[in-house]
Amino acid sequence: MNTALDRARALRPLLDEHGAEMDRRRELTPEVVAALVENDMLRLLLPKSLGGQEIPLVDFARTTEALAGGDASVGWFINQSNVSSATSAAAMPHESALKVFGDPRDGLAWGARHNKSKAIRVDGGYRLSGTWSFASGGRHTRWLGAHSAVQNADGTPHMRYGKPDDRSFVFLRADAKIIDDWHVLGLRGTGSDSYTVEDLFVPDDRAPARDAPQERREFGPIPTIMSTLLYASGFCGVTLGLARRLLETYVDLARGKHSRSSVNAMAVNNAVQREIGHLEARLSAARAFLHEAIGQVYAAAAAGTLDVDLRLRLRLATTHGMNEATDVSIACYRAAGTTAIMNSAPFERRFRDAMSASQHLQAMQPHIEMVGRHIIGTDNHVQHI
Repeated sequence: MNTALDRARALRPLLDEHGAEMDRRRELTPEVVAALVENDMLRLLLPKSLGGQEIPLVDFARTTEALAGGDASVGWFINQSNVSSATSAAAMPHESALKVFGDPRDGLAWGARHNKSKAIRVDGGYRLSGTWSFASGGRHTRWLGAHSAVQNADGTPHMRYGKPDDRSFVFLRADAKIIDDWHVLGLRGTGSDSYTVEDLFVPDDRAPARDAPQERREFGPIPTIMSTLLYASGFCGVTLGLARRLLETYVDLARGKHSRSSVNAMAVNNAVQREIGHLEARLSAARAFLHEAIGQVYAAAAAGTLDVDLRLRLRLATTHGMNEATDVSIACYRAAGTTAIMNSAPFERRFRDAMSASQHLQAMQPHIEMVGRHIIGTDNHVQHI
């Protein structure tokens, strides 16, 4: 069976070949973009009613993991675009969603949420203004999206469902001003530029409240799980795939290198053997926890029984997994000695990618503190899950 995971694994030689060039260009190469479209990698989570594959979430996490094993920027882009598209489409009228997301070439790039934008409610839609950053893959998508709170013409908050209205706006990349500011340590190939729109009209049918149950038009497990945990699952897959590739590279190095600081070859050094064993255990355990938690959440979402306890379990698995993967990546880089710093060696670029991925909001320790408070019972107010 030609599954998404099979197709992702088959792309690894191409991603290996183009990785350094994508890092240099700060965007994916045309050959890689074409291969992703040909293998329908931009519609993995999109509802089947819109021509998507709507694969189970654990298969999606395995797919981002496999892609990141070839190149982390590719895995990152595929996660960002798929989750953004699927959750937005699920809250849009069917015909509008089909127009935006029906073509396998049309992904969606999305900037980070902030409180400095403005969306004014007008007849038939909104007038949107603001600047957003971190639009991963935005150089390769036809559509961009942006979050913003909504206000009335008089400047007062627009209320909906008994609370301030907060929406996700979808518009053509051609309608935005792109700011070429993606000069960063790692994940350079994502081309995560900033972008600006000024008084842009966005119609109602392209302004979903993507995680609001009242506006959901698709009712499968993916939209029920909602965007935050979907992003977290895919990004955790990316960091695990990146760490796995670095560990494989460390093992290959140990098989053939003789350290200057030891009389023994790395392969017969007890400390190296022990470290590799521990790193394998840590990475495998984190991956198993992630897949178990995803499976529990997905099954509960399908059955209509998804609760806070299961959401927090997946939150713990994703944040823990990203941090474990980061620690494994660091250990592999350090173990490689001076080999690791060479551009010609396979460590340097992937280490930079790992460090950049570790800085994402999904990997931050306050998520784990939130889970701890819930387990203890000292705080019943749970956010950002």
